[in-house]
Order: sequence, then structure tokens, then C-alpha cells
Amino acid sequence: MAIHPVPQARHADSPPVADGPWRDPSLSPEARVADLASRMTLEEKTAQLYGIWVGADAEGDGVAPHQNDMVDPVDFEDITTRGLGQLTRPFGTAPVDPGVGAVSLARAQARIAEAGRFGIPAIAHEECLAGFTAWGATAYPVPLAWGAAWDPELVAEMAHRIGSDMRSVGVHQGLAPVLDVTRDLRWGRVEETIGEDPYLVATIGLAYVRGLESAGIVSTLKHFAGYSASAGARNLSPVRAGAREMADVILPPFELVIRDSGARAVMLSYAEIDGLPVAADASLLTGLLRDTWGFTGTVVADYFGIGFLETLHKVAADRGDAARVALTAGVDMELPTVRSYGDALVAAVRDGLVAEELVDRALHRILLQKCRLGLLDPDRKALPAVLDGVDPEQARGTVDLDPPRNRALARLLAERSCVLLANPGDALPLSGTGRIAVVGPRADDPLAMLGCYSFPSHVGVQHPEAAVGIDIPTVLEALREEFPGAGIDYAEGCDVDGTDASGVEAAAALAAGADVCVAVLGDRAGLFGRGTSGEGCDVADLALPGLQGELLDALLATGTPVVLVLLTGRTYALGGRADRLAGCVQAFFPGEEGGPALAGVLSGRVNPSGRLPVGVPNGTGGQPWTYLQPPLGRANGVSNLDPTPLYHFGHGLSYTSFAWEAGADVPAELATDGETDLAVTVRNTGDRDGAEVVQLYVHDPVAQTTRPEARLIGYARVPLAAGESQRVSFRFHPDLVSFTGTDGRRIVEPGDLELRFATSSDVADVKHTVRLCLTGPERTVDHRRRMVCDTSVDPLTAQR
Repeated sequence: MAIHPVPQARHADSPPVADGPWRDPSLSPEARVADLASRMTLEEKTAQLYGIWVGADAEGDGVAPHQNDMVDPVDFEDITTRGLGQLTRPFGTAPVDPGVGAVSLARAQARIAEAGRFGIPAIAHEECLAGFTAWGATAYPVPLAWGAAWDPELVAEMAHRIGSDMRSVGVHQGLAPVLDVTRDLRWGRVEETIGEDPYLVATIGLAYVRGLESAGIVSTLKHFAGYSASAGARNLSPVRAGAREMADVILPPFELVIRDSGARAVMLSYAEIDGLPVAADASLLTGLLRDTWGFTGTVVADYFGIGFLETLHKVAADRGDAARVALTAGVDMELPTVRSYGDALVAAVRDGLVAEELVDRALHRILLQKCRLGLLDPDRKALPAVLDGVDPEQARGTVDLDPPRNRALARLLAERSCVLLANPGDALPLSGTGRIAVVGPRADDPLAMLGCYSFPSHVGVQHPEAAVGIDIPTVLEALREEFPGAGIDYAEGCDVDGTDASGVEAAAALAAGADVCVAVLGDRAGLFGRGTSGEGCDVADLALPGLQGELLDALLATGTPVVLVLLTGRTYALGGRADRLAGCVQAFFPGEEGGPALAGVLSGRVNPSGRLPVGVPNGTGGQPWTYLQPPLGRANGVSNLDPTPLYHFGHGLSYTSFAWEAGADVPAELATDGETDLAVTVRNTGDRDGAEVVQLYVHDPVAQTTRPEARLIGYARVPLAAGESQRVSFRFHPDLVSFTGTDGRRIVEPGDLELRFATSSDVADVKHTVRLCLTGPERTVDHRRRMVCDTSVDPLTAQR
């Protein structure tokens, strides 16, 4: 099939409209879109409001539950005569060589442009949660690992690489990042979150969006809002968060990123909040998002989210009614494929059930996005940049989506995200000599490195005949390369979540004969119960999956020093075992280079600098606990249950040591609209290079509503050579300690504060405290408040 450089519009019933002001790039996008919309029929308007998923399985079990119920057969040639809003996952539905995929996408776009009267291509979107979800593309660490790295600049660089790869093959929009704040570790999608603190989520998420958008990809913030606060940690279960939890914990990451990033799309949450599904909530999708925050991009449905108004939430009578409810609320685009916004919407408009103005409102936003992407321009390129100079018939094998520079970046982020939880006897780093027993179901499985939304775990597992597409060294392989002089033996011991204990005894015997045992335990990422972590893989408690706890007990009973390596999508309870470990390293699905990164941490080639983005529980009970607890949410005398974590948010150790010294004195009083500089000096007192993460928390002793014991308001990752000192400065503004008061307004309240410089959220890890009193009137603030604590790191003279 030929690829036409400038597709010629054809339509069965109407003449082509190839010219007009809407084709003129010298005019404003608004003028062009107004002219184009005025020329469209109702059918052509609604066609811009949905995507189609050509590869969706409408017969058997698809990727997700309800998929086969929600996907109607689509005649591509017929449906595109009206035009088309989006193409769903042309690379992320089945294994396809990237060069072949780029040609196929270009040909599909040419067919879409030729079929409709206006010659407008679709927006092609893909998942990009931990890398471009395409066969052969780099698999980076998952978002929880981004949070563990505490390194926004590195995350921004990763996102730019992801976006550049997507854009090079013709993709326009990426469905990331997830800005949900972890509220319950039992939730399966914890691996997709950045952590349990809204400030960390907001700042890392902001960096990701800036990186993705800088590559020309439309970033899609998800899941707006409340999704992670589901009752009982069950996927899609009702959210019963109060107004203050929404305002002070759930919404701030979206608030900051929408204000400061240039993000051009928001994906709605499946959640119902206090009985109202988000897809039906005009106060959230229009009132807050657009009227208050000023968002001007598109709101897209999470997959099947509009149909769920009818089938799951039961707040719509049929497809047309679901379209009415969603359009009224402010949902512009139906994804992944057409159900409610097609013929059902056309009929509802013609029957007077849906106002055509609602269609026009959504159409305007979508066409503006297409215009700004260049899709309305007459001279747009038919082939993506990656195919410049390539014969389309010979494209196989010509596109590399996993080049060495991507792998190097994936390695660096994996290294910085590894958290050294414990090293009580300085067993780490390992000497690399003698006999090392490597035991555990995650030690020799490449998929142990990857999260649920990586291509091999998300799509590849459904195509066992296809090659993985990328090289993923396992921990076992990486250790053998890292320690060529050691005798390394391996035993699986047990499956990730199986019930067969027959291998435990042999694994323990192997450990008993070794000088040290490296136990590699953790999760298998999957979808909807096919894994122990991932979408729809929620858990009842926080015990290690399957028989892995029993395997660890058997290894500890041998008397051989055991170093535990965890490859997981959440943290698991380690109480009762942690004090018997020789060392413990936590990694959150660290991507294709995770094996070598972990081997480097174990050998000492890499000095760990990761810090926990979520706490590590002590007991397995699975209490929904994060560090953002008011007094009665913490351990106290009125309950026998103690939810205190074993390792707190922000915790992490190093192979070197650091000393902290207070900076200059701070005035005892500060106006509620003032600002001041806070500083500490950090010195590397050890004999090797490392990095400290300086964390700034606020403690509000008395307030008009209950407040957390501590809340993160700033941080800085500080690399330090051995003997080097750095002065770390924070520009503090009282807006950073604002909260929702008794009457629902966000306020800065006068009164005493403690600003704590610390190595974790635990009060025992506070290194320096600044006490000040905010004076003056109570101030009301909004989304324009100061939300980021500016930091600077200045080197001082080395002291050795």
C-alpha cells in the first residue's frame, strides 16, 4: 500500500473539504478550529470524540475484565469515513517490530485521512508508565522506583527519552504519569504510584511531565482523582475520602502539575467518590479542573470509563445516556474504543436528549489539540522522523528503541532507586569471594525486574511465541558477572505465589553450605489476578506472597548470613525477620538494568542512595497506614494495634556516613506572607563517595484541624565525595504549610511551627529543628500559592 505524502480526502456521500481557513497555519489555532468545526456534520463531530482499538479482543478474554463486553466490532474502512479522534495503542497491543509498526501506523493514518472529507489523521496514543510500552523499547524502573530515587532531574531526562522514542515513530500522546498518592499498600497499583507523600508525588510527577512534553508528546495525568483511596484497597471499589483528604492529599499533585507543567491531557478516574462517579462529576472535571485551575487541555476517559457509568455504576440508563452524563461532566474523549460517543450520541442529540453544544465543547478542545500537533496542516509529513531515508518495505530491523544511551540511563535510575534498608553487621558490601548461595523465585527470572505496564509483562505474556525483545539480565546472571571469583550456586526454593514447598529444603541445604546467602524474593507483576502486584492484583495482607516467608525462615535457620533482596511493587511486612538478616536491599521493579544495578549495590560498586517512597510495615495485618497520620492515627494507648512501620517513609542507608550541621540562625518570627532561608551543611565523613537525601518536614503543634505529626515540604539529593561538604539551602514560604481549615478554605494559620531537617519521617531521624512562629493575619490561599520549596546545593571546602 502506498503512503501518500498529502492524503487526498475521499467520502462516499459528500465532496472533500481540502481547503479553507482551517488549513492555514498562519491563522490562530482558535480561528482554524472554529472554521473547521462549522463545516462538520454531527456524525463528523462525534467521530472526533472517540478512539478505536483495532487490536482489541472482542471474542474472548482481553487485557481487562469487561473488555470483551465493551468492545464492539469495528469496520475500520467504514468508521473512518466520518473521521477519527484517536488510535488506541498501535504499538502496545501485540508484539510488532518498531520499524514495521511505524510504517503500519503511517499507513493507517493515511487511510484515515483519505477516508474522511477533511483529511485529518487521528491522535495515536500509547502507554508509557515505565517506558514506551512497545515491543523492543527500553523498560525503565516503575514510578515507585522514581520516588525512591528522589531525583526529579533524572526522571525528567528519562521522560524526555521515552517521549522522543514515541514521537519518532508517530505517536502523539502518552498515558502517564500516575499522580495518585499511595493510601493503602494492599492496593495492586502501588507500583504505579510515586509514593505515599503528595509533595514527593507532585515534584517527581512534574519532572516527568516536563520531560515528556519537551519531546512533543501530550502527557496525560492520571487518574483524576481519588482512585488510590479505594475502600479496602480493592481496585475500583468506592472511595470514601473526606473533603480534607481530597484537598490536602489527593489533589495537590494534580494541582501543581497542571499549573506548572504544560500538561495537555487528564485521564479521569474510575472511582466513585461519596457515591458520585468521577466520569459524572461536573464539579470536579469542570468546576475545579477548568474553572478554578484553568486547565485548557482534553479530558479523556480511562478505558471503558464512560460505558461503566451504564454497566458498573448504574447512573446511566443506556449508551446515549452515558454519553449525556459524561459530556455534561466534561469528558471530551471516549477511550479506548467507541461505545457511547458514536451512533448512540448522534441519536441522543437528534432526539433532544443531549445538547449539541456539549458535543461542540468537546470537539473544540480536541481539534485545538490536533491543530497544535500539526495534524491540520497541509504539509505534514506522511512518515515519522525515524523512517526518513528508509524504504518502508524494508523497515524491519531499522528502528532501535533500546539504544545504549537508554540502557545507561535505565541503569543509573535503577542504581539510584535501590534502598539499603538494613546492614546491621556491615555484611554489605559482599566480599565477592567464597561460596554464595543465590536463592529465591525472583533470582533468575527476567520478568522479576518489570512492572505491570512494561510491554513484556503487560502484552508479551499473552504472546509466549514472541521473543522478549530486550535484554534483561537477572540478578543471578548479574551476580555471576559481578563476582567472577566466587562460587555461585542457585536454587529457586519456591514459586512466587505457589503452594509447593518441595524445593524449600534443598534451597536451605544450599544456603547451609555457603559463606553467604542472597535471598531474592518478591512479586510477579501482572494484570487482574495474574500477578501478585499490578492492576487488579490487590492483597488481603502484607505477608510475602506464597511460601516466600517460609522459605526465608528456612534460610535464616541455617545460621548462614542471609542478605535479603526484594524485587517488589509494594513493601511487605518484615517484622520478626528483619533483626535476623545480615542485610536487606529493597528495589521496586527496577527495569531492564535492575539486575546489574542490584549486583553493583551488593558488591559496593554502587553506593546506595535510594530512600523509601513508602514505609515498610512491621506486621502483616495490612492496616491502611501512611506516615501522614494525625495523633489518633498513630500508636497510642486506646488501641492494642500498633501501625508504626518497621522502616519509615524517607528511610535509607549508605555505605558511607554523613554529619549534619545547622545553618545560620532563623528569625523567631515570620509573617504569614513572608519567607526566609533555611540551611544545613552536610559532610561526607566516610571514605567513599555517596549521596545524602536531605528532607524537610513541618510539624504543626496546634492547629484548627488535626494535622499529621510530620509532612514533607522540601528535599534535596546531595552527592558528596568522601570528605566533601555541601551547604543545602531551602527557601521557606508559609504557603508550604497551608492546609484546609474548618470552613473548607485553604489557609495559612498563624502560630508555632517546627521545621525538621531529617533523614526520614521518623522523629528519631530528625537532625536539626528550626522553631518559628508565624505572625499576622490568617491568610486564604488557592492554587496560585507557593507549592514548591526551592532548594540550592553549594559546595564548601573539602575536609578530610
